[in-house]
Formats: sequence, structure tokens, C-alpha cells
Amino acid sequence: MKNLLKAIQIPLFLMLSLTFIYAANTNCPEALQGRWEQLGSRTVKFGMDRDEILVIAKEGFFTGLKIRVTNSALNMHKMVIHFGDGTTQDVELKNNFKAGQESRVIDLAGNRRVITKIVFWYDTKNARQTKAVVELWGKH
Repeated sequence: MKNLLKAIQIPLFLMLSLTFIYAANTNCPEALQGRWEQLGSRTVKFGMDRDEILVIAKEGFFTGLKIRVTNSALNMHKMVIHFGDGTTQDVELKNNFKAGQESRVIDLAGNRRVITKIVFWYDTKNARQTKAVVELWGKH
């Protein structure tokens, strides 16, 4: 009987320890929200234009994207997300961003995806003589 209890003690301890570690990590707000990483930025020209942000493979898998616009206003028409497997996802944005605004979280088709590049179509007004900066953020 003593041998049986000793044999059960270690696996039971390990199982309970792993359960507590998992529970502690999943209750953390950062763990629930994912980790955001800046994938790149572009200073945009005045008028109607198109820009690309290349994402290098070592940055990993992503579940969502967000756009942040700083310095000046920008009218974002759409973006096309290019994935590592050659497929694309068209996202119609049609947002008028003020300086300091960011987009909603854009969920990626297929959940965790490798992104190779993002192509943006936008136009800006030259009212403030300040160029807008578009930042691309990815959620792990």
C-alpha cells in the first residue's frame, strides 16, 4: 500500500502543479488579449496613393491586425493582406482616421497566419501640411 501511495504522489503533484500554472496564466489579461507587435510603418504622401509594408517571416503567426494613424488625418479605402501560403484577404476599411486614431481589430481568415505583406490604398488631404504615418500592428 505504501508503494502505491508513493507511486501516485509524484504524478499527482506534477498534474496539480501544471493545473495551477495553467490557471494562473490564463487569468492574466495580457494572456487573454494576446501580444501586440508593431510590424511596420509608412509615412504617406499627399493625395491618392498605395503603399506596402513587408512583414518578415521571423515575426511569427498572427491572429489579428490593427492600423494606427498618427500626425495627420487619413482616409483609408482598403487593404490586402498577403499570407505566407500565397493567399490573400481583402479588407474594405473605408475609414476616415483622425491623427491618433486606430482601426478595429481585423481578424485574419484561418486564425493563426504568417503574413508576408500588407498593401494599403488611401488618400490624404493637405490641410495641415503634415504627412500622416500609418502603423501596422499584429496580434500574436
